Amino acid sequence: MCAHATAVAVLPHQRPDSGWQRVVGFIPGLALAGGLAFAAIELGKIDWLQANGISALTMAIVLGMLVGNTAYPRIAAASALGVTFSKQNLLRLGIILYGLRLTFQDIGHVGLAGVVIDATVLCSTFALSWFVGTRVFGLDRKTAMLIGAGSSICGAAAVMAAEPVVRGRAEQVTVAVSTVVVFGTLAIFLYPMLYHLNEQYQLISMSPSAYGIFAGSTIHEVAQVVAAGHAISDEAANTAVIAKMVRVMMLAPFLIALSAYLSRSKDAAVTTHGSAVHEANQKPRRIVIPWFALGFVAVAGLNSLAILPKPVVSAAIDIDTVMLAMAMAALGLTTHISAIRNAGIKPLALAALLFAWLIGGGIAINAGVTALFA
Repeated sequence: MCAHATAVAVLPHQRPDSGWQRVVGFIPGLALAGGLAFAAIELGKIDWLQANGISALTMAIVLGMLVGNTAYPRIAAASALGVTFSKQNLLRLGIILYGLRLTFQDIGHVGLAGVVIDATVLCSTFALSWFVGTRVFGLDRKTAMLIGAGSSICGAAAVMAAEPVVRGRAEQVTVAVSTVVVFGTLAIFLYPMLYHLNEQYQLISMSPSAYGIFAGSTIHEVAQVVAAGHAISDEAANTAVIAKMVRVMMLAPFLIALSAYLSRSKDAAVTTHGSAVHEANQKPRRIVIPWFALGFVAVAGLNSLAILPKPVVSAAIDIDTVMLAMAMAALGLTTHISAIRNAGIKPLALAALLFAWLIGGGIAINAGVTALFA
């Protein structure tokens, strides 16, 4: 009895220490991700990088990968808690605050035609990625979906937002983000060149405003859209950003629909295993709702009311950039070059095909929808 009493008496004293030690355990990883994020944000302010559409998020994952494949393995054990927290929890908070970058009023600036164009490009690109990626290139479904999300919605942010829904591994996420960087950067230079060639040969009718909607509905990253738009005119840039923001707003319904489909798909797979049929029929289907996506829409709606002071919104956007940069840095830290190398050329081939579709199919969708609503 004495031994038992002693054990009971010690436990209350041990619990606070254990909890405090766990909190302290987050600090090294958070400090590392935060340091890399700060460096990426400062590098992102360089004029040349801004002019070429290379954002702080892109720099964060690059820096994370550099450290992750050199010094990080020696401190991984001590930093794991904070790095994982950055990659998962800070990511979700970052996606929620991302809603402060747009308003529902943005939809009015591009009209119904712009919304239909964005939705059509999104659905067709993602479906093409899923089908061709798995059926033609033989990629696993998660990689194909992550590449499709990055190409069809808003680049690296969409890949990171889709990761909790599809439950992709770090190397799958990084491969998808890498394709966004490669082909999104190429778009910055190719789109203005195509515009000027069309202006010279008059192949199709395309005003600066129409070019803006085309760029905003098909280029991967927001920063890349800004760079490609400004290469033509301020009018093209403004229209491109609005079209892109409407496309970003579609992230939440896309994630909810994808989560619902994957949930039903898993249930259907269970029913194919004879003895599991009864169990599958007894249990209700579970849909994993990405609550952060709903938070994203709620924050965008709050921002649409224009009741938040501008300094508050500006400060929150800065905090959001830090959170997303930390998440990207953490992703890079946990990604090994060997894993990307093992993925082979197929992900790049799929991304190249999607890039060609975004240009050719994007032009056709823009022209067709515009004619329909004329």
